[in-house]
Amino acid sequence: MKLTEIQDLIKFVSKSGVSEVELETKEIKIVIRTPKSAAPVVVQPAQVVQAAPVAAAPAAVAAPVPATPADKGPAAPTADESKYITIKSPMIGTFYRSPGPDKAAFVNVGDEITPGKPVCIIEAMKLFNEIESDVKGKIVKVLVNDASPVEYDQPLFLVDPS
Repeated sequence: MKLTEIQDLIKFVSKSGVSEVELETKEIKIVIRTPKSAAPVVVQPAQVVQAAPVAAAPAAVAAPVPATPADKGPAAPTADESKYITIKSPMIGTFYRSPGPDKAAFVNVGDEITPGKPVCIIEAMKLFNEIESDVKGKIVKVLVNDASPVEYDQPLFLVDPS
């Protein structure tokens, strides 16, 4: 694996908001972790032949891997929002409110939802996964901006069950 390919992988991981990626080939094993407190990049060669070019990769690209953009996405529910049900992301990916750029949003604030109704799409690894509601109620708040990266179990919507 070339240094530029490793750099591209690290840039992709930092933009996607994924917290951990592991890639292993015959020649190299790469683990990229981006926890909230730090952004370490671990690259381990499987053969000594690859050690020299791979060792330079973390120093060259570790700095531009910010963890903060994913942290700014959702607003934390406050005490008066405790009566609402939270629809959370079942996976890591990119959140989309509509099925296409020129299409209407699946749900808006004030819309009634029922179990099984699509509420958004989360793109993960070029696969578009329709996320369906498992609760009945009214959408009170959308907690994530369109085309934003989301983490597993991140709150997406607040729903009033009454």
